[in-house]
Amino acid sequence: MITFWYGAIAAMLTVYVVLDGFDFGAGALHLFVARGDRERREVLAAIGPHWDGNEVWLIASGAVLFFAFPGAYAAGFSGFYLPFMLVLWLLALRGISIELRSHLEDRLWRDFWDAVLCLASALMAVVLGAALGNVLRGVPIDGSGAFMAPWFTNFRVRGQAGVLDWYTILFGVFTLLALCAHGALFLAWRNEGAVRDRALRAARVLWPLVAALGAVCIAATYLVRPGIYRALLGRPLGWLMVVAASLGLVAAFWFRVRGRDLAAFLGSSAFLAGTLLATAAGLFPAMLPSTIDPAFDVTAWSAAGEHGLRVGLAWWCLGIPLAVSYTMYIFRTLRGKAQADSH
Repeated sequence: MITFWYGAIAAMLTVYVVLDGFDFGAGALHLFVARGDRERREVLAAIGPHWDGNEVWLIASGAVLFFAFPGAYAAGFSGFYLPFMLVLWLLALRGISIELRSHLEDRLWRDFWDAVLCLASALMAVVLGAALGNVLRGVPIDGSGAFMAPWFTNFRVRGQAGVLDWYTILFGVFTLLALCAHGALFLAWRNEGAVRDRALRAARVLWPLVAALGAVCIAATYLVRPGIYRALLGRPLGWLMVVAASLGLVAAFWFRVRGRDLAAFLGSSAFLAGTLLATAAGLFPAMLPSTIDPAFDVTAWSAAGEHGLRVGLAWWCLGIPLAVSYTMYIFRTLRGKAQADSH
C-alpha cells in the first residue's frame, strides 16, 4: 500500500509538471514569440482553457500527500514555508494576469500584465526546479524530524543547506529551459502563422541547451546523491522510465525538424515524464533525505499514516477518474488551432 501511494504521488506530480509545464513555458516565452496584441491573445487562447484545470493536479497531489504521508507533509510544508508562500503568489499573479489583461483596451495596462505573466511563469519554472533539487540533495532535517530552510546559507550541499545553492540553482535553470522548450512545442502545435514560426525557432535553440544542461545535472546528481543511480540499477521500472525520457528527447528533436508538431510535443511530454518518474524510482523510499545524517531521512515508511492510506483509497478512486476525464474532455473539445477573438 505504501509503495502504491508513493507511486501515485509521483505520477500525479509528473502529470502536473507535464500539463502546467507547457503553460509556464508558453507564459515565459509569449513576449518573445508574439508581437503585438493580437498575437499575444493567440498565445493566451492556446493556454487559456487549460491553465486552471492543470493546477487541479497540484492541489490533488498536496491532498494525497496530506492523508497518505502526513509526516512528510508536516516536515515539508513547515520547513519550506517561505518558498510555498512564493509559489502561492506566483500562481495567483499568473492567473490574475491572464484574466485581467484584456479587461481594458489600454496598451500600458496590457503590457504590464503581459510582463507579469512572463515573469511569474519563468519564476515558477525556476521554483519547481529548485524544489526538485532540494528533494534530490536533501534538507537539513535533524533528530526532531523537522527543519527550517533559509533561502540560502553558504551555497554548499551538505550540512545546514538553504533552499538555494549551486545544485538547486542548476536544477532551477534546467527546469526553466526544459519547460520553455516544452511550451514552445505546445505553441507550435496549437498556433499557426508567425506565432508558430517563432515558437519553432525558440524550440530549435532551447532543446540543444536542455540536452546539454541535462547531462550536467546528471553528473552533478552523481556527485551529490550517487545512491539514486545505484537504486535504479536494481529497479527495471526505473530504467524503463530512463528509456522513455531518452526516446522522448530524441522524438522532440526528430519530429520538430519534420514539422510534426503534435508528435514533437508528445515527445517533449515523454521526456519530462520519464525524467521525473525515473527520479522518483531512484529516490524511493526516501521522500525528504537529510543532509545532516541519513538516519534522519523522512521515508515513505516513516511518514505514512495507516488510517489515511486505507480511507483515502476510496476517495482517490473516485477523484482521479474525474480529473483524467476532465483533462481529456478539454483537450478533445478544444482541439485545433487557437484563434484570438476579434474584441
